[in-house]
Amino acid sequence: MKGLFWILALFAAAVGGAMLLRGNEGYALLVVPPWRVEISLNFLVIALVAGFAVLYLLLRGIAVAAGLPGRVRAFRARRAARKSAATFQEALRLYLEGRYGQALRRAADAHEGGYADGLPALIAARAARAMREPEKEQEWVRRAREDGKDIEAACLMSEAESLVEAHRFNDAVTALRRLYDASGRHIAALRLELKAQQGRKDWDEVIRLTRLLQKRNALVPELARETISLAHREALQRRTGDTRAILAYARQIPASEMTPRTAYAVAEALRDQGAPAEALHTLENHLDKEWSSHLIRLYGLIDDGDATPRIARAEKWLKEHSDDADLLLALGRLCQRKQLWGKAQSYLEASLSVAESRDAHLELARLFDQLERQDQANRHYRAAALPALS
Repeated sequence: MKGLFWILALFAAAVGGAMLLRGNEGYALLVVPPWRVEISLNFLVIALVAGFAVLYLLLRGIAVAAGLPGRVRAFRARRAARKSAATFQEALRLYLEGRYGQALRRAADAHEGGYADGLPALIAARAARAMREPEKEQEWVRRAREDGKDIEAACLMSEAESLVEAHRFNDAVTALRRLYDASGRHIAALRLELKAQQGRKDWDEVIRLTRLLQKRNALVPELARETISLAHREALQRRTGDTRAILAYARQIPASEMTPRTAYAVAEALRDQGAPAEALHTLENHLDKEWSSHLIRLYGLIDDGDATPRIARAEKWLKEHSDDADLLLALGRLCQRKQLWGKAQSYLEASLSVAESRDAHLELARLFDQLERQDQANRHYRAAALPALS
């Protein structure tokens, strides 16, 4: 519709011009001594317009011809950029497909084409790392840093990943500190630092980072729970030999992090340090909150000199856990320690009726040795020697 309007306007202007020129009888006199030229005014106007058009087209042609080399260069640059972009995309696709050798070659081609200020070099570095070629990786990281300052954070992240894979954990943490200074903390970097701190065996940092990642929902809850539990156990192991340090560390563990395995590690460490009362207190507190057959087994092994109150406590637990073979085994051991032979035999045999175990057979064998019932003792010793028993 717009085009039709312009066509009609052009025809109207032409008709109007023609009518104007037809009614114009003026003339122009040009004097250039010794010549005099008399021409129609209409012709002069048409000649001026035509001359202007010719001059414009001539100058325009000269400008186009002069700018042709630049436009050719710009066209070639655009074509090269499109080609480099396509090459880079292909390199990225090949890298994601796991075809690292081809990805490295295509990334090198894109880098030669000057695409994306260092990104092809970074892809080439990652492909080289995947192929276990550290020298090539370092060379491509160097090129990436030279090509683009905006990808320094990406280079540091790649460097830290490479250092973790090489088990150079201290250097990896140093690289991550530089990354934090350059671009702040983010989840991927924190996860990587967690691996590095686990490699360094810096368990306090492992716990701190795991808690931080938990707050950001960046770790599977089960994995976070197990990671913190392992860190607590390792931290307790480092305090072996110092009862006060073990107790102080155990008190600062949040209740939400006191898993059965952590409680077991605390109690075992205290028992080994000659603090059975503290070990039993730890076990009893946890068992009152969360039942664990693993813990009750340890409970029966610790000797604090007076088993009577512990027997009473364990018998209360038995009301709710009557089918727990480990609880019955612990009660059998405690009764045996108090020389309550009948109750001990009853509990141990009940434990065996729930689940066969080597420990229950051995305790019964020792019990019958005490009672000088050698045939029964030998029968349980033989049963305990069976390889199928745990």
